[in-house]
Amino acid sequence: MTEEPETKRDARKKAPAPALAPALAPALAPALAPALALEEEIDGGDNMELENSPKITTYLITIPSAVLKFKHLSTDKKPVPLSSYKLPEPLLEGPFGLGPLVFPALQRFNNIDCFLFLYFLLATAHGIVFSLVDMSFRKLDKELSLSETERYILDYSDYHASFLVAILVAHYGGRGNRSRWMAVSAFILGIASIVFAVIFYEYEIIKTVEESEELCVDEQHRAMSDCWGTKLSYRSKCIYLFIFGQYLHGITGMPIYILGLTFIFDHIPTFSAGLYLAISDAALVLGYMTGFAIGSRQPPKQENLDGDVNENHFRKLQQNWWSGFLVVALLSWCTVLPLLCFPSRLPGAYKLSLEKEKEPPSFDKRLKNVHFGSSLKNMVQAVQCLLRNPLLICYSLCKTTENLTFRGSTSFVPVYLENQFLLTPSLANMLTGLIILPGFAIGHFVGGLIIDRLEMNCKNKLRFTVVTSTVALVLFVLILFVECETVKFAGINEDYDGSGILGNLTAPCNEKCECPSSIYASICGRDDTEYFSPCFAGCKASKNLDNEKTYYNCSCIKEGLTTADTEGDFVDAVSGKCSNKCHALPLFFAFFFSSIIFSNLPSIPVTLTILQSAPAHLNSLSLGITYTIWRFCGSIPAPLVFNLSTSQACIYWNINQCGIKERCWIYNKAKMVYIDSLSQLHTIACHGSPASQSLPLMELPCQLFAGLPCRLKLSYWPPT
Repeated sequence: MTEEPETKRDARKKAPAPALAPALAPALAPALAPALALEEEIDGGDNMELENSPKITTYLITIPSAVLKFKHLSTDKKPVPLSSYKLPEPLLEGPFGLGPLVFPALQRFNNIDCFLFLYFLLATAHGIVFSLVDMSFRKLDKELSLSETERYILDYSDYHASFLVAILVAHYGGRGNRSRWMAVSAFILGIASIVFAVIFYEYEIIKTVEESEELCVDEQHRAMSDCWGTKLSYRSKCIYLFIFGQYLHGITGMPIYILGLTFIFDHIPTFSAGLYLAISDAALVLGYMTGFAIGSRQPPKQENLDGDVNENHFRKLQQNWWSGFLVVALLSWCTVLPLLCFPSRLPGAYKLSLEKEKEPPSFDKRLKNVHFGSSLKNMVQAVQCLLRNPLLICYSLCKTTENLTFRGSTSFVPVYLENQFLLTPSLANMLTGLIILPGFAIGHFVGGLIIDRLEMNCKNKLRFTVVTSTVALVLFVLILFVECETVKFAGINEDYDGSGILGNLTAPCNEKCECPSSIYASICGRDDTEYFSPCFAGCKASKNLDNEKTYYNCSCIKEGLTTADTEGDFVDAVSGKCSNKCHALPLFFAFFFSSIIFSNLPSIPVTLTILQSAPAHLNSLSLGITYTIWRFCGSIPAPLVFNLSTSQACIYWNINQCGIKERCWIYNKAKMVYIDSLSQLHTIACHGSPASQSLPLMELPCQLFAGLPCRLKLSYWPPT
């Protein structure tokens, strides 16, 4: 009796499930197939869950397996804090519009080509300001009699500002909408341009020089200005405005050159990055050339001004400067509204990022999944992590030396041409601009085009750097053999026929003239000797005949053949430098121009190496570290080196009425050659040495840091 229910219960338990009717089975099989598959999947999932679940005691055998899912419910369903929530990358791709204002007709501009065009305009405007500021600083230095401290602060305050904000802009700007950061930068650049324009519109900086000051005049008839530069009522205002404009100018450059470049790099394929970066890099050089052309224009002469000269006549003399800054302000403000309309990511950026992830990485794979927060503490940790990348630091120093060489060349090459080939200052400046600026632009563009067309990988980029740097080194060594014979210069290497002293321009024949050394207008006497100015030659009269200025009654010129002009007067000297019959200038241009091009061909490969030496989410910060190193080295060691080398190579200084050394007029040619050679060779060696050291290591995977000095282990990077 007691076994029957149990037997029946067992029979019911072991009885198979009722089968479908034979007639309905063919018709219901297609409809029930998905359900059956889903049931099997659920059963399989339950079995896996049971296998992975902790061991169940015998008292819980009768509990259904679905109840076990509630065990992990408290931990799996915890709400995610809003601070740690991040939108998926596909959702960051948006339309072209200003907030809710989105027009379908404007979506044709929502691409990287349109962004590159706006970037080109903005970088060109920044380059124009950079050039005009460099040239206007020389005007302020001359007219305001700046001290050494004031000269340093005014010249390098933009570097100080960039040094302070580079890493902050890279860290926080790389996490947000980079295009909007550039829009804010464009707006601030316009304000900085207006600040510079106010200096030349409101205050008299450029003064006309009377011709009587060039000639020998008796001491009692010469109007001496007793240190007038320090007595100007607006001197301090000009200095403060210039420093304020420099700080704004330095801040605006960081979003442009850090966030703009990474935005372009993230939206183009890796093998096409060379051409895009070459175009963006050429914008700065084009802007500098444009600013150089604006600042080099000669102001209108005093006699060409209106007859009614009022107190504001200086604005016509300085029109090139304040109008140039205003044009730059308008150009930069034209890019503000379009840049505000770009989304955080352009359409197709997420798909492109997935394709880039499949490429062989050029960094330690362990960094790929390392993410840092947005706090300052996390920023410091990320910087420490990147600073342990030797390839990044090495090539950051290379970019630093490259740009410092550009700045040093624009200062030293004109002086070298004046002293070596006896060119006038205006002609030397013009030729310098025609050689250096196109050479830099062509080198950057061609280098990017070559690696773009050849689709170079990491290893081939380093080989390309070694080859081009070697060729540049050979071409630059050839420049050292191009030289000309030294011309006799009164007071420098000629002692006024024994009546003077070497190193002193004053001699008994001109000591009563009280000649100022602030006016450098060299003349060539009939004795084939060059003089610092007509005053130091003792000339008391001058004429303008047949587009040439001639001088007469020169007390220091006693030898040589005398010739008469069309009016019958005997000419003692003519304006300009004496000819040394040297025809090596075209050869110098050929070697120097070629060496500049080849030394700048690795510039874009170096930039790409810096961008690829860190994961995509850290490439903005890697560029920020590069610019921080650049600005630091450019604002502290570089001025000290430049000043020391200038002092060592200078023969004759211009000392104003205040007793301050303003500038060097005459340099030692041999020392100038060595100074310029060391600066160029340092850049070439910096490009070549890390690449040549890294070639043997490239047999390893590229993630092992080409050029890694510590080949032992990578355990120190990234930090745990």
